[in-house]
Amino acid sequence: MAGYRRQLYRDDAVVLRVQKLGESDRIITLLTRRHGRLRAVARGVRRTTSKFGARLEPFGHVDLQLAGDPKGELGSSLHSVSQVEGIDLYGKRFLGDYPRYTAASAIAETAERLTPVEREPSLRLFQLTLGAMRALAEGSHATTLVLDAYLLRGMTLAGWAPALTACAVCGTPGQHRAFSVPAGGAVCPDCRPPGAAHPAPATIDLMSALVSGDWRIADATENGVRRECSGLVAAHLQWHLERALRSLPLVDRGGPAPGTVRSPGGVAGAVPPPRGAAGEG
Repeated sequence: MAGYRRQLYRDDAVVLRVQKLGESDRIITLLTRRHGRLRAVARGVRRTTSKFGARLEPFGHVDLQLAGDPKGELGSSLHSVSQVEGIDLYGKRFLGDYPRYTAASAIAETAERLTPVEREPSLRLFQLTLGAMRALAEGSHATTLVLDAYLLRGMTLAGWAPALTACAVCGTPGQHRAFSVPAGGAVCPDCRPPGAAHPAPATIDLMSALVSGDWRIADATENGVRRECSGLVAAHLQWHLERALRSLPLVDRGGPAPGTVRSPGGVAGAVPPPRGAAGEG
């Protein structure tokens, strides 16, 4: 648009992803507090003389001045970073820690997938993502618990929370022994579809504790229960996203890959692939 001058505005954000652009620039994917998810060009940040390149690494909490239309109605959809200050660069605390780094990658990818529309404010998801990065950096809870708590609460914000205290089909209250991802969570004997998993009762208790933030219960669980919980959570999330997360299989969970759910008797329960996954290359 002739005569259009780009606005300057400030916001704080979590850095979700960085991509190379040309020889010295990067495209930064940000989840901001007030403007939702957006992408911005950071010029010259790959040069050794860059003043703020190190502040725009993944997983950090930063304060930025951006050039562009906050509403995305004028000019390019790509904003420009004109200033940046690091509030807390969480990624630096676990750069060499594989379990925490891969968990942070899964959190960042999930945050991006849960915000399909750019510049649509999502304050609760921003706060949830920021809190998860802080928890990983502080190491106050097991890495897999932080990740699964984030995924469960993120699904709650999106309206995909698995049913845990009542049958997902008929609504009969109680802790039911079967769990069906396509059905929406725990299911009673009358509604249980073929191939439903049969997780241990402690696994459903752990999922409920992670949703409610009862870390006393969550921290006391055994590794086998945590692995079974991770399998259910990963399967439920990817079913609703209709496509697998690239980073999730890389997460070090100390056991079978997410998506494999074992019953108390050791027999693997059937967990379907994400909808739309068939035929993907």
